[in-house]
Amino acid sequence: TGHHSWGYGQADGPSEWHKAFPIAQGNRQSPIDIDSARAVYDPSLQPLLISYESCTSLSISNTGHSVMVEFEDSDDRTAISGGPFPNPFRLKQFHFHWGTTHSQGSEHTIDGKPFPCELHLVHWNARKYATFGEAAAAPDGLAVVGVFLEIGKEHASMNRLTDALYMVKFKGTKAQFRGFNPKCLLPLSLDYWTYLGSLTTPPLNESVTWIVLKEPIRISMKQLEKFRLLLFTGEEDQRIQMANNFRPPQPLKGRIVRASFKA
Repeated sequence: TGHHSWGYGQADGPSEWHKAFPIAQGNRQSPIDIDSARAVYDPSLQPLLISYESCTSLSISNTGHSVMVEFEDSDDRTAISGGPFPNPFRLKQFHFHWGTTHSQGSEHTIDGKPFPCELHLVHWNARKYATFGEAAAAPDGLAVVGVFLEIGKEHASMNRLTDALYMVKFKGTKAQFRGFNPKCLLPLSLDYWTYLGSLTTPPLNESVTWIVLKEPIRISMKQLEKFRLLLFTGEEDQRIQMANNFRPPQPLKGRIVRASFKA
């Protein structure tokens, strides 16, 4: 596959992606709107086990599409298991999607309602696949945990992250970001919905088992505004504010969303 440039603008946004990435119209695309009343409680789903004890973060970067924190993933120290998974999945990176205003920004929606921001923690099946790239091409290769962010009081642990954003204002910039434990970004309750889906950005591979946490976390208005100071563009380019970097919900096409909790 050639390297196609894509983005979130009029000419290169989600409605155009199918031209270069025909899988965009596939049968298990993400994100989706989660209709909470139609989700099926599945008592056989295990609780999610999140082992993020060892703070193996390496760097923070501006990908030109989002801000991403990458992790050391040579062993299972930073991983998730339980839930619908037969083996542990290693954390590779996390990134965010957000809006220009508080009325939109998340990729998944709940009963039609978007949140101002959504965090994605991307994990891969290292028991079964040799590399992240190989896992990303396989139907059971990736597991992404989605966490909604809403506006409320300041989130103390988020400050270290929002305070680092100025270092990666421009597309293609990267800074060291070590010893950050993403466990601090999870809500108290790990109740979740799960369904089979895809990456929400090109190449849109249908390789993701999604875990969408029911309980949002809260960050302050000020903290969210720092995300909006990032740019889609490089230092030499005309500045374009990074925001509205989300793909809208895709058709369910007969998929079942399972819930780990009774509604």
